[in-house]
Amino acid sequence: MLNGEVFDDWEICRTRAVGSDGFYQVSARAFRPVIVFESLGENAALAYSLGQQIAAEYPDLSQRAEAVFSFVRGRVRYTTDIDQFGYGEFAQNADELATDIDQSGVGYGDCEDSAVLLAVMFRGAGLRSAIVIGEGHTAALVYLPDYDAATAFFRLEGEMGWIWAEATGRNNPLGWVPDEFLGGNLAAYEVTEEVLNRAEPPEEANGSVTTVTVTGDGAGGEGGFSLPIPLFAVIFLLFFIPSLLRRKRRAH
Repeated sequence: MLNGEVFDDWEICRTRAVGSDGFYQVSARAFRPVIVFESLGENAALAYSLGQQIAAEYPDLSQRAEAVFSFVRGRVRYTTDIDQFGYGEFAQNADELATDIDQSGVGYGDCEDSAVLLAVMFRGAGLRSAIVIGEGHTAALVYLPDYDAATAFFRLEGEMGWIWAEATGRNNPLGWVPDEFLGGNLAAYEVTEEVLNRAEPPEEANGSVTTVTVTGDGAGGEGGFSLPIPLFAVIFLLFFIPSLLRRKRRAH
């Protein structure tokens, strides 16, 4: 712990998404979900292997994606960070949540915890995945262009076929998108086996941070969203202001 913030073995801050050491490395213009890389590549462990096990059982890609999604949706109980950890924000990596599930049959977490676990398990299952952020929320995307049950498809870096994975509701089906995210600004980062390091938050969108286009039922046809710079500014403030308030409360 340093200055009231919690850091992990990779020196990534779990109680803050903003900055070079934040778990999402959010800046005013972009983000990089570095916490996902704690469970991929040379760091791959339980969460990735769970995805591999599902892949071995389900050769059909759609059934495989549904099985991964059902696993997370059915075993992660939505719980706020303040109730679970006593912090206004606290991110778990995929293996921590997977270990809780493995040991007790159930894990507890909020939207970013479920999204990170989904993204890693999708990768372990041989599916492409991404982290998507909107105002006040984060979820996962999975590349499944032939999935007819999706209510909307998203285009990342010009590639259509990404669908929303929202596991925080017990009855949400794979591919269902909350209405508020069909008409607003979003940004996504495709998950790959990147080097896990602390990096200066990008001043501009680069790498896999991308504009998002959505089309499908309820979306009003196809339309483009510009890079959500105002959105990132809002996210920056949402994560930064609570940390200031925590520091102020500790000072009294």
